[in-house]
Amino acid sequence: MGNKVNESILTEEIKELQKKNRIDHMTYLPGMEVLDSDIQEKVIDRMNAYDESSYTAADVRRALESEVCSPENFEALLSPAALPFLEEMAQRAQLETRKHFGNSTFMFTPLYIANYCENYCIYCGFNCHNKIHRAKLNPEQIEKEMQVIAESGLQEILLLTGESRKMSDVEYIGEACKIARKYFKVIGLEVYPMNSDEYAYLHQCGADYVTVFQETYNSDKYETLHLSGHKRIFPYRFNAQERAIKGGMRGVGFAALLGLDDFRKDAVATGYHAYLLQRKYPHAEIAFSCPRLRPILNNDKINPMDVHEKQLLQVVSAYRIFMPFASITISTRECERVRNHLIQIAATKISAGVSVGIGEHLEDEDARGDEQFEISDGRSVKEVYAAIQAQGLQPVMSDYIYV
Repeated sequence: MGNKVNESILTEEIKELQKKNRIDHMTYLPGMEVLDSDIQEKVIDRMNAYDESSYTAADVRRALESEVCSPENFEALLSPAALPFLEEMAQRAQLETRKHFGNSTFMFTPLYIANYCENYCIYCGFNCHNKIHRAKLNPEQIEKEMQVIAESGLQEILLLTGESRKMSDVEYIGEACKIARKYFKVIGLEVYPMNSDEYAYLHQCGADYVTVFQETYNSDKYETLHLSGHKRIFPYRFNAQERAIKGGMRGVGFAALLGLDDFRKDAVATGYHAYLLQRKYPHAEIAFSCPRLRPILNNDKINPMDVHEKQLLQVVSAYRIFMPFASITISTRECERVRNHLIQIAATKISAGVSVGIGEHLEDEDARGDEQFEISDGRSVKEVYAAIQAQGLQPVMSDYIYV
C-alpha cells in the first residue's frame, strides 16, 4: 500500500475546508519550543541520500562481519540486497540480544485514558473527523483501570491519549502519572509532543520515558497525511524526544509507522535519529517500536501491503545490530506467531492483556470509548507470560529499583 493510503474517508467539503485553512507544516506555531539542534537536518539529509539500489551482497556481508555496525553498515542491512541474508541477520541480531539482555523479555501494557483528538491524520482511528465514540477517564476511573491491570502482575504501564491539549491537558496527564506511581514501577507516555518544561513536570509526576511516532520522516508525504492540528507541524514532532531528554526523562522511544511511505527510508531515518540522540545524550535510554499500519474503524482498507513479515524481520534485526543496547518493542499490531518469533530474535519488550479502547475494565459502558486501531494478538498477561517461558526466555515485569 505504502504511498497509496486510502483517502476515501475524506469528503469533498472537508477537503476544500482543509485546503483553505491549511498551515505550513514546517513552520512552528506560537508556544512551540524551538531547539538549537542540527539533528533534524542531519537525519533528513541522510535519509534523502539513501539509495537502496546501490548496495550489493558484498556490502551486506561486510556489515554482518563488522564488530561494530556503522551507519553505512546499517543502511546496507536495510537494503533489498540484504533480503537473501535474513537468516544470517536474524542470527547476528539474536547474538546481540542475548549478549546485552540475556534471556529477559520485558512485559507491559498500554492504557488509553482518552481518545479525543484535534488532529486530522487520515490513517488514524482517532482522527478528529472520524465518527467514533469519544471518552475521557476521570481520576477515579483511571485508578480503577490501574488496579485491575496491577492485579495481573504487570509493573510497567504505558499511558496514552489522543492528541488534544484541550481534553487531555498536561495537568490531567500528570495526575494520571501520579496515580500510576502508586501501582507501577515504570511509567511510559505516548501522548502529544510537548515542550521541555512540560516534560519536566510530567517527569516529576512520575513518568520515566516518552515514545513519539514520527509516522514518516518524509516531510512531503507527512504533509499529505496530516491535514490539520498541531501534529501537522513536522519539526516540532521530530524534536520531541530531544525535548523529553532535556526535560529529564530517562528514556525515549522512536518509531516510524511502517507502510505510510518508503519503509526502508523511514527505517534509516528512525535508526539514525536514535543514533545521533544517543551520541548527544549518552545517558539516555533508547527504544524502538516497529509498528506496521493496521486497519482502523470506518476504514478497513488501510494496510501496509508492501511491508510483509520478511521486511518486518529485516527492520527489527537491523535495529538490533545497529544499536545493540536499545530496547525493541513488538506490539499487538502483530499476530501471536510473529510476536513469539521476534522475541526469540531481537525484540526485548512485549505488550500483554492489551486494549486499545477507553475504559475496557469499567462496568459503566457509557464511560468507554472506541479503539485507535485493530489489534492482532489478544492474549492475556498469563498467556503471554507462559508463551515467553515456553520459548526458554524469562518474563520480566520490571528491572528498576527506586531508592
